Amino acid sequence: MKRSTSAASEKAWSLVSDLQSFFASSISEGLGLENQFSQRISWLRDEGVHGGGNRLMAAADSECFNRASINVSQVHYEDDESRRLNSATALSTIIHPKHPLWPSVHMHYSLTEMKSGEKYWRLMADLNPSIPDENDKDTFFQALRSVAEETFEEGIAQGNRYFHIPSLHRHRGVAHFYLEQYFSDSFDQDVNFTQNFAKHMMNVYGRTILERHRKSDKPITDRERAAQIAYHTTYFLQVLTLDRGTTSGLMVHNQNDVGTLGSLPSHIDVELLRSWVPRLPSIQRPLLERLILDCSKTNEGIAFISDDLKASLANTIRQFYREFPAALDIQARGNIIPTVTANHKPEAKIS
Repeated sequence: MKRSTSAASEKAWSLVSDLQSFFASSISEGLGLENQFSQRISWLRDEGVHGGGNRLMAAADSECFNRASINVSQVHYEDDESRRLNSATALSTIIHPKHPLWPSVHMHYSLTEMKSGEKYWRLMADLNPSIPDENDKDTFFQALRSVAEETFEEGIAQGNRYFHIPSLHRHRGVAHFYLEQYFSDSFDQDVNFTQNFAKHMMNVYGRTILERHRKSDKPITDRERAAQIAYHTTYFLQVLTLDRGTTSGLMVHNQNDVGTLGSLPSHIDVELLRSWVPRLPSIQRPLLERLILDCSKTNEGIAFISDDLKASLANTIRQFYREFPAALDIQARGNIIPTVTANHKPEAKIS
């Protein structure tokens, strides 16, 4: 894999690589277990000419995780002057514990560097429980407040806006933080802020929240398992119909579809998903219907989200937005709509 040669992208790659190892250790130590992320899977963009990435994953037979992936990537176009983007370097992670009382978490930290010299960060951290726990929510919020400092109010406001699901009249999780196009007068200061923010939130999740649940380790009831499946179905709906970041990743290229959809839980309730079709705006209903059709090929009841199914879902999403580009306008957003897809296209092809 060929990496970007700019000083900023080199610092960003060093940062996300360090954070990847740090989060894997934080979670494993919080659980009091050996390394829980035993699989490393790599992918290449244009055979590595324009970058690529890798993801650390929990084993498929993990006792602790439904799905868990810590992804790092860098895509760049230093050899292509027709594109606005110079490089994009990111860590994106989702942890879905197996126990219904243990909350899921999503985090994203990335640097976008344009050929114009403009550079900015995206920071996201959100807690996503199947069964809400006020103690977990308070712990996560207090951690955000302490580490975000003067960006706290803006991050919470943008997060609440981004992770809202209008059709279900609810949010995806219980605590949401999102900063889009964040930068200050000092790049090094921004690197330090991102590093401190990320490590603090990773520690709070792994070494505080997960450790607390691991020590209590209550038996699981059938009602709790059902609640988890219902929540995972909600997560599936939000990610595949509203999440602008996921959609952008799929529209830019098809060389990492399974990794881009690595946030999906292992099982969803197809009939519950089908019951939500009438609630969606009319322009989105065909998308959900097509996604349900993909899932129904596996099982009409509880569908297993395999890698093959992820690839099928990714193709369905791409085809839908090519047919109905106006549907992109109702996807999730904070205060700023990032121009990810346009940044990756040659200038002459931007519509």
